[in-house]
Amino acid sequence: MATPDSPNSDSEMQGGNRCSLKLEFQAGGSRQGSPSLADMGFTTQIVPNKLDFQMGTTRQGSPLADNDDMGHTTKIAPNKLDFQTGATRQGSPSLADMGHTTKIERLRSRGIERSSGKLQISPGAIYDFTADDMQDLGEIGRGNYGTVNKMMHKKTGTVMAVKRIRSTVEEREQKQLLMDLDVVMRSNNCCYIVQFYGALFKEGDCWICMELMETSLDKFYKFVYGEMQSSIPEEILGKVTVATLKALNYLKEQLKIIHRDVKPSNILLDRKGAIKLCDFGISGHLVDSIAKSRDAGCRPYMAPERIDPRASSHGYDVRSDVWSLGITLMELATGRFPYPKWVSVFDQLQQVVQGTAPRLQHDQTFSEEFVTFINRCLTKDEKQRPKYNKLLDESFIKRYEELEVDVATYVCDVLDKMKESGVDLTPTDPAFL
Repeated sequence: MATPDSPNSDSEMQGGNRCSLKLEFQAGGSRQGSPSLADMGFTTQIVPNKLDFQMGTTRQGSPLADNDDMGHTTKIAPNKLDFQTGATRQGSPSLADMGHTTKIERLRSRGIERSSGKLQISPGAIYDFTADDMQDLGEIGRGNYGTVNKMMHKKTGTVMAVKRIRSTVEEREQKQLLMDLDVVMRSNNCCYIVQFYGALFKEGDCWICMELMETSLDKFYKFVYGEMQSSIPEEILGKVTVATLKALNYLKEQLKIIHRDVKPSNILLDRKGAIKLCDFGISGHLVDSIAKSRDAGCRPYMAPERIDPRASSHGYDVRSDVWSLGITLMELATGRFPYPKWVSVFDQLQQVVQGTAPRLQHDQTFSEEFVTFINRCLTKDEKQRPKYNKLLDESFIKRYEELEVDVATYVCDVLDKMKESGVDLTPTDPAFL
């Protein structure tokens, strides 16, 4: 039985980015804006292996910007997640030590304060809630941050995914967690991004309540092409393209953020036919529409300009995510990753940077519009590659924006078969876990 190919894992292709961090958040006067971490007006200070939250005076800066863009000096500090008020001191208690003390309230400063103990299921439905208001329906995932449980809000019957974050997380995960939370908190008015419902603190751990999605596209397409010996119809791929492109454009236009990790495992599906982008832990802030960090993301999906050592002195923009979108769509359309498996990063460098770009072939399987769209995304020269605004004007996008497609029925049919076959549907997205 045929098994679809998949790209090399992150562990095979990407060295660990062991960035040691300390972020000091200093809250000051209030500002207008949506409840987010990046918009709180906090100053930042990088120190290895420590994350402090301190109250003080405000100055301009985002604690979630790329560490290589912040230009701060470093100090040595123990590996501990601290939340403090006042001057810095050593040996501060961890989240688990503090429980429901006033110190943990500092985490709730501004954006978190509005969400902690508040559950917003829809714009007009906001509820006070505690852990006692939630019925645990069982663990559905486990990852570096902690566990993900399926829970139901007893009062409304709303079922959601609750990410239970341990108080003792590693420093690398600290930054990714904060970035992911910052983005989803500011994206609740975008229907193509997973929704944030609320947060609470219990026994030192943080509970993040999120929209429950059924599975990720990597598991979905591998089952369709592998076990079912079938393919995903272009109408479904059209809706996937529209949803993902609009989510990416929202991040750029509204939040000034580039995703940097577009791939099938970061696109989620549910039984209602919703298609949503997730995992913003390594997203980067754009400065004059340019990002700088070159090692963030999954290497197999990276654009040529991001892995070309000759381009290391230059930044990159949203067109690098356009390339990743093209690779993703080609993988979903054909059931296999468009490049042969790489033995080393040098193989990738030779094929992606020096070789020709993958091309979806014109045949009776796909429309000319779809083939043209994917091949435009995979334009080798980033200067010639279109940005989001140009892609949104493509006839392929216009067509599937307007066309009624019963995504829910198709997705439910495949999910039922996956469940019958004993496939673990839990999304593979690390932010979900």
